[in-house]
Amino acid sequence: MTKLRCFAFLLALLPALGLAAGPGPALEHAGTDLSDKASLQRGAGLFMNYCAGCHALSMHRYSRIASDLDLPPELVEQYLVPPQAAIGETIRTGIKAGDAQAWFGATAPDLSLVSRAKLGGSDWVYSYLKGFYIDEARPVGWNNTVFPGASMPNVLWELQGIQRPVYDQGEDGAAHLSKLELATPGRQSPEEFDRTARDISAFLQYVAEPAALKRESIGVWVILFLAFFTFIAYLLKLEYWRDVH
Repeated sequence: MTKLRCFAFLLALLPALGLAAGPGPALEHAGTDLSDKASLQRGAGLFMNYCAGCHALSMHRYSRIASDLDLPPELVEQYLVPPQAAIGETIRTGIKAGDAQAWFGATAPDLSLVSRAKLGGSDWVYSYLKGFYIDEARPVGWNNTVFPGASMPNVLWELQGIQRPVYDQGEDGAAHLSKLELATPGRQSPEEFDRTARDISAFLQYVAEPAALKRESIGVWVILFLAFFTFIAYLLKLEYWRDVH
């Protein structure tokens, strides 16, 4: 009886965990690399220029960016920290919650953990950044293939350009979004924008788990230590059992 109750409890949790949901949108592989400090540095600059006006990273500090990404603190203060903030403070948004609600119909979420909260992680963020298209039916004029009905406009449209949807008629007779086509080119080529989206995705992946940088850097040494310890233990075992027949 107890096992049945536990099983029923786990089934009840499935929707909350997102495990019982149907297949989500197809995600592109971001190809992020946390060991690529240049990518993380570019991502930090892009986030502060295009995203931080609405989205906070309240679990992260400017000073942590400087130390983790090998950036001189004076450069972080000059280019990343807004005038009203200090380098030791957490990254707050410059927009008021009431203004965001009035302008976009929703409060811009804190993105400190978005890379861990979304199924797919950095692949979700990467696909989301690339998935905006013009939709005149939406209040802000934009929609998204990964997050349909998103209240956020495409803040990167000048870089990416403007995408329009292409629909196919499904077996049910309804029109289904099949792909996006670039109607108006942006300042960047598709390949350059792929790197831009990848850099922002990598930065948000780092922000969601800053310790991953250090963990990955010492992981090789831990494995080498365990291999060396296993070898010593094997020699010790041979010595103990040398006279046992």
